[in-house]
Amino acid sequence: MMHTATDLNELAHQALALMRGAGFDDAQVTASHTGLHELNVNHNEPSLLRSGDTRKLVLLGIVDGRMASTEVADLSPEALRERIAGLFDDAQAAPQDDANAVSSAQHARIVKGPQQPDLDVLAGKMRELLEFRARETPRMMVDEADAKHTLVRSHTLTTRGSDLAASVGSYGMGVFGTAREGSRSSSFNYTFGSADELDGAHAADWFGIGQMLRDTEQQIETEPVGARFVGDVVLAPNAVESLLEWLLGQLADTQLIAGSSLYRDSVGQPVGSPLLGLRSRFEAAGCAPLSADAHLAAPVELVCGGVLRSLTPSLYGSRKTGLAHVPLGQGWELAAGETSLASLVAGVERGAIVGRLSMGMPAANGDFSGVIKNSFAIAGGARGPALAETMISGNMARMLRDITGASRERQDHGALLLPWLRIANLHFS
Repeated sequence: MMHTATDLNELAHQALALMRGAGFDDAQVTASHTGLHELNVNHNEPSLLRSGDTRKLVLLGIVDGRMASTEVADLSPEALRERIAGLFDDAQAAPQDDANAVSSAQHARIVKGPQQPDLDVLAGKMRELLEFRARETPRMMVDEADAKHTLVRSHTLTTRGSDLAASVGSYGMGVFGTAREGSRSSSFNYTFGSADELDGAHAADWFGIGQMLRDTEQQIETEPVGARFVGDVVLAPNAVESLLEWLLGQLADTQLIAGSSLYRDSVGQPVGSPLLGLRSRFEAAGCAPLSADAHLAAPVELVCGGVLRSLTPSLYGSRKTGLAHVPLGQGWELAAGETSLASLVAGVERGAIVGRLSMGMPAANGDFSGVIKNSFAIAGGARGPALAETMISGNMARMLRDITGASRERQDHGALLLPWLRIANLHFS
């Protein structure tokens, strides 16, 4: 079994040599090994303690400006040679595109996070979770939950001299479930996250787990929103994530290359409320400052005081659009505000606390309509009953401009650190 950095290094060099020998003009190879130790819960009961190893190669080759890529799980020399030969044929049949390229002269050796699992910690956190559920939220059914340790080792090489190796360990917990009483039940709810350690807090205090369980119990009984109106939302971190994903998509390759980004020409201009601040968190638990196109990712501030500071094209997107390349790792944080969550809610005359947004792809201009889930009405500045399926509609770009409050509290999920946001002018029905 392959478990060491030396093994990955040797496999990556072997694969790159085979790619060169097959006739590729340029190539990128990533050898990776993921080790997982996980304790699972199903229907409020511990169900499985397991460990697993996943090893694979990701290969990308370019010939005459034509590119193809593949993943390989069978790492035997014969299977690897056969797959690389097929990849060469795939590349020759691909469309020619001068923007295809691999990274050059990138070098890194990264070791971060816990490199070995502590199984007693996993068992202890799961015990805390189940005891909390039984004591504090007995109507909650934990349909699925896990406590785990993950170690991801990788080694990436390119024919242009890049050599990037990483070993990233982290702990994680996730909980998914519904609350039930008799024949009635809530909508499903969930939360999860990663951390470098779990000993520093009770299981219920990680990733908003305890609050999620309490809120879900209170969502067994729901009431309709009533007549249509225009009001405010207080987006919880799970819902804020949907808004963040839309914004990041507007700044990245797909929209930039298609010419459909609303912010293509907005660098240096306000794109949101002065309360909006977005910067990278590439060193967060379970993350590494390495991009998918094999570059070191320097810290980046995308939005400051509502002003857009940068777009985020990849190497390919940069060569396609002429915009500066901005390598991205994983991990983002939105700036905290100076207002308590309680004060955010108290400032809303009519609206809702939104736990989760369920919507399709917004229109090209940002217009959307969707169902708010795991949500509570707000009337006169006070949280009211849980809402039956309620629709909101608006425009994603306008939502960024209509942020009227950001909480000083933030939920840390590892790759995401997010506040609650109060946003005006949403249409309820």
